[in-house]
Amino acid sequence: MIDRRTFVRLVPIGLAMKSLRANAQQAGKIYRIGYLAGGSPAGSLAFVEQFREGLREHGWIEGHNVVIEYRFAEGSFDRLPALAADLVRLKVDLIAAIPTPAAVAAKNATGTIPIVVMAAVNPLELGLIASVARPGGNLTGIAFSFSTEILGKNLTLLKEAIPTVRHVAVLSNAGNPGHAVAIKNVKAAADVIGVQLSLLEVREPNEFDAAFKAMVDGRSEAVLVIADAQFQINRARLAELAAKNRLPSMHGFKEYVEAGGLMSYGPSIAASVRRGASFVDRILRGAKPADVPVEQPTKFDLVINMKTARALGLTIPQPLLLRADEVIQ
Repeated sequence: MIDRRTFVRLVPIGLAMKSLRANAQQAGKIYRIGYLAGGSPAGSLAFVEQFREGLREHGWIEGHNVVIEYRFAEGSFDRLPALAADLVRLKVDLIAAIPTPAAVAAKNATGTIPIVVMAAVNPLELGLIASVARPGGNLTGIAFSFSTEILGKNLTLLKEAIPTVRHVAVLSNAGNPGHAVAIKNVKAAADVIGVQLSLLEVREPNEFDAAFKAMVDGRSEAVLVIADAQFQINRARLAELAAKNRLPSMHGFKEYVEAGGLMSYGPSIAASVRRGASFVDRILRGAKPADVPVEQPTKFDLVINMKTARALGLTIPQPLLLRADEVIQ
């Protein structure tokens, strides 16, 4: 249920579209952008605003020279192919897709309409691009890898925060095409670091409780949550379950920590979305996705929630706190 305040802020997504189209047509050429997201309208509001602001910085004003068709899967990735097909039927000029499952659905739906991905992971491994430098098809944008290095960093930071940790549960979404690569890489990282893993897959939020029970039954001492749109929507629930089961949690994005998770290490989704608007600008002005290199985030932030640490009875080492980009008290 979307409250009234959120609904009012989302008016451009819904009831005002006819008015926006009319205003845009009066200004001359209008481009139609499809915004395909795995999350929910309310949960994606901050990212939508970043996307709009990024477009405005390049002179693209919603309701003036662009119209945006919004499609949200509400965390149900099996809806994405139909939503992507709907945007193709509308003959949008470009599809902006976030995150990886949306990018895969868009790529499967069209080989001709330009696609800009935002906060996508492992596009090369998934066959979405030929290479980072020369994507070679109709898809480009902002992406990074759930690499052994990044996942190893997550595990290493977790061990720095809690030196006694030896057994870590890994929570992934079986419906996310990027997670198979992530699991392969986290296994390789764990072998190097010397951490034992318990791998748990879910598909729906109603499976969360059973997954956390399995973690406790398996004597896991912490949990690494692989970033995912469905998990993003339910991040407060995941934080609640981690706290209830006394499991320190590591995440890929700071939004999870703001919701009560213990730590995160990764790039900014908001920055990726805002930066993605510059790719939209280049393509609408004539650039071909095949020739526009995929950009990878260069800044990865460490965020620690000290309120959660105190609730878990943890003392985070001072050197780690000093290295943190943000400490939530």
